[in-house]
Amino acid sequence: MKILYTATVLSHICQFHLPHMKMLREQGWEVHVAAHDNLAVKNGLQLKHCDRFIEIPFDRSPKSPSNVTAYRQLKRLLAEEHYDVILCNTPMGGIVTRLAAKKTRKLGTKVIYMAHGFHFYKGSSKKSWMVFYPIERHMAKYCDMLITINEEDYALARERFGTRTKVAHIHGVGVDEQRYKPASPEEQIKMREEEGLTEDDFVILCTGELNENKNQSTLIRAAAELNGSIPNLKLLLAGNGPKEQELRELISSLGLEGCVKLLGYRTDLERVTPAVDVVVSCSHREGMPLNIIEAMLCKKPVVASHNRGHDELVEDGVTGCLIAPDNVEGFVEEIKLLASRRGMRSDYGERALSRAQSYSVREVKNELLGLIRKQAEKEN
Repeated sequence: MKILYTATVLSHICQFHLPHMKMLREQGWEVHVAAHDNLAVKNGLQLKHCDRFIEIPFDRSPKSPSNVTAYRQLKRLLAEEHYDVILCNTPMGGIVTRLAAKKTRKLGTKVIYMAHGFHFYKGSSKKSWMVFYPIERHMAKYCDMLITINEEDYALARERFGTRTKVAHIHGVGVDEQRYKPASPEEQIKMREEEGLTEDDFVILCTGELNENKNQSTLIRAAAELNGSIPNLKLLLAGNGPKEQELRELISSLGLEGCVKLLGYRTDLERVTPAVDVVVSCSHREGMPLNIIEAMLCKKPVVASHNRGHDELVEDGVTGCLIAPDNVEGFVEEIKLLASRRGMRSDYGERALSRAQSYSVREVKNELLGLIRKQAEKEN
């Protein structure tokens, strides 16, 4: 059996799909990947478990002529390789792949689209529904299966697209519980020393691309209010992105240079997450956030913004706290409360670990393998 993974950028494949690809190769599959190679700006991220990589000039902008070139190159590739299954991801990568695969589907190739979070959802803008919903509805007929990774998207897709394609659900893309796991007090001290932190610091971690959606500015403003009330407060921002310079200027304007540290893009956060006190995310939109699952597997309490991905993972007042994305005061109050109550942090963390087990890579890869096998074994 031979499978092709596609995505707009290669970093998406490397961040989310390597465990699944490893599993498929162990099962005897030949695994190919087609994407635009952007790893030069992703510090240390590497493609593994791949028999062949094909550079395809996908572009995130629907208006880019590069996507026309990508369509033509991909169509030739599909005609040459005769894949059994194509698993496409990301908005533009998914659209271009499904269009390019129209002919090869008639010859028996099964096309699966994995939606990592629709841009239209409960509470999103009318513009999002007007622009993105019709596109996804139309494109649904060009795949044999649509996989969703959160319960809200699954319910919506079954209702709106169920007559056009088969809709399935898995618990995210999975987090490796062998990498992200609780650490002993001694191990945590060592991890903190590696980051220039002390045992007495109260450490908050926020992970994600530095962009508008991830909304790190809200957390930085909350840190400015917390800086005087929580001794030795340290905020770590892991990631890079288009908002980096703007966030640096905000940190400087608030006098937080000694409090907030930008870690850049990191591939070793299993050496950071177990050592922090709280993990925080203020993002406006999430499909199924790995950083929150990673935190929960490390027994860390989570303070997160209300969105469908966070709401599915975090039980308010049980495994963490949920707050409106732009509510600076709300984040201040919840972080201050957790800073003053070590026992609450411990209780939240214990329950978070139990909750996160269903989202581990061990569980998810079995779910995904079952779906891929069913498609591959169908009569052409």
